[in-house]
Amino acid sequence: MDMKFEKRSAPVWTPEFFLANESVCLEQLTDGATWRSIPLLNCTENSQHLPDGSLVRFRGMVQDMQDPECYLEGYDVRSKSDGSVVRRQNGKFRDILVYNEATEVVDGSSTANGTFGERRSMFVISIPGQNPWASACERELNGGNLSRTEQPVTDSSEEQRSSVKRAHEDEMEVDGASGITGSTDTSCTSVPATNGVKKIATTPAHPAGTSSLLSVDYLLNSPITDRPSKACLVKLYSNYDDWTLNTLVEVVGFLSIDPALDGSGDRIEEDDFTDDVTEHQATNPPPSLIPRLHVIGVRKLSHTNPLMHYHPVDLAEVDHAEAELGNACKDLHNLFTQCLFGDRVAADYLLCHLVSSVYIRDEVESRGQFSLNLSNIPAEVLPSYTQSLYELLELLLPASHYFPMTLENMNTVQFVPRKDYTTNKLTSGLLQLAPHTHLVLDETRLEAGKLESAGVEAVQNVSHLIKSQRLRYNFHYYQLEFNADVPVLVLSEGRSMLPSNCYLPLIPDLDAIKLIDETIKAGRHYIAPKLPTIRRFLTAARIQEFDMKTLDPTIVQEDFVRMRTADSSISMDDLHALFVLARLLGLSQGRKALRREEWERAKELEGERRKRLEMFAKRTSEP
Repeated sequence: MDMKFEKRSAPVWTPEFFLANESVCLEQLTDGATWRSIPLLNCTENSQHLPDGSLVRFRGMVQDMQDPECYLEGYDVRSKSDGSVVRRQNGKFRDILVYNEATEVVDGSSTANGTFGERRSMFVISIPGQNPWASACERELNGGNLSRTEQPVTDSSEEQRSSVKRAHEDEMEVDGASGITGSTDTSCTSVPATNGVKKIATTPAHPAGTSSLLSVDYLLNSPITDRPSKACLVKLYSNYDDWTLNTLVEVVGFLSIDPALDGSGDRIEEDDFTDDVTEHQATNPPPSLIPRLHVIGVRKLSHTNPLMHYHPVDLAEVDHAEAELGNACKDLHNLFTQCLFGDRVAADYLLCHLVSSVYIRDEVESRGQFSLNLSNIPAEVLPSYTQSLYELLELLLPASHYFPMTLENMNTVQFVPRKDYTTNKLTSGLLQLAPHTHLVLDETRLEAGKLESAGVEAVQNVSHLIKSQRLRYNFHYYQLEFNADVPVLVLSEGRSMLPSNCYLPLIPDLDAIKLIDETIKAGRHYIAPKLPTIRRFLTAARIQEFDMKTLDPTIVQEDFVRMRTADSSISMDDLHALFVLARLLGLSQGRKALRREEWERAKELEGERRKRLEMFAKRTSEP
């Protein structure tokens, strides 16, 4: 993969340097080359290989928001020998108090000596359902900046500090007012600088007190557990309300991986209960598994395609780009036509589905989503065909997930996020996906049987997501809804029990059915050398601004009157759906504004689709 972009050395900053030069540093981060030069934590096998305090990036989706926490923003470090103030120490962008325990003590117990601040943590997970090619591309484009071993520039006080695991055998003294902990060990020790640190009993009262009660999967909390996943506890110091659940972000900040932050091995006090222990472990996971990141910069991402972060495409930038994108559209249409049994109409609708996204949203409804139900899949090609079709889409999309709708899956899989009050975590569900993650539901796998209450609830939650592009979050005593943008493709034999924006029965070519396996294999081979262009094209089309006002409204009004005259059941919703389809046809052609050609093509496609629906309705009504 030949990607050309400017490479620079990553900035080597400490929290003190950043605070002293904040405006200059933030200005440097606005430069794309500087931002990209910072190591991407997603692409390192083990965050422990990077020095504690390193400046790093992390890219992912906001999965959970934690309660605000109080921390020591500044404190005095005094000499043990004479009590004099050695220095004023910054506590911002750190989890650990910085002092030499052999010769120094921390004085932050009063407002005169300690300055307290507030920060808030976001639990950010790597993109759920990120496809293998996107992960490989991300590693290739960022692999060059993960091998550096430079240590951050430090001052003399930081050089005295060493990061060692808390000795659980030693009793810890706690100042309850400030949350400062001091060890009886005489070595230079790292101590968590958070409030509410409990006194650790020398003998655990609970037999399981020295072992972790929570699994790695539970701590990582990804909705899709069969793919590699990473997570990061991102600590914000400002603009908390700018970020909501499911937002795609890329953050830059100071890495915090001191082993002292690990709460999984903490012993239990005599009056502790298992619930207290599990919550403590959930909020203080091993930093080797879930590192902390103290944020100095955040960017909201509009897509999940790593190719576009380094080689963006403007749909109409130059003439040769238009020609390249036009070829990509033709290649995709030909590919889908062959892989959908020669059905060119279905190919148009599938291409529109792949570039769809919500572009208008208010409190009542959203516009732009284009969930698609393709039915009448020949029984003789099942079940292998649906999996093969998904694997083809997987090559094109940066993030997607295939879900076979078996009875067991529908009755047992958790679909929506649920609040676990035992650990104070929001446990993820299958539908908590990043924007533009394509969900393919294979209803052909649904066998005869009974949907239990959980299965019925799952159908309701999926239906609600499809219709409103809002996802329900279960907090047990109440439900909250958050915005989503998850294109849903349903594959079925007959019409799906799930709703859709567009239902289209396939009309397969009989010869194509017999050769479908070979056709899909040939299609994969044909498309292979063109994949980078096609992948960028699909993402660029989906996020492209599109002007809907360029079409003469008189044409729309006259066409609507004719449609209503021919069929009185035509409503304003049908007109809106026609606009959405025309918009998607324009985007799929690389256009930036609605033209008469796309409007006419949308009417033709909808006319053909309605004929098919009538034809299949007659077939089902015949004895």
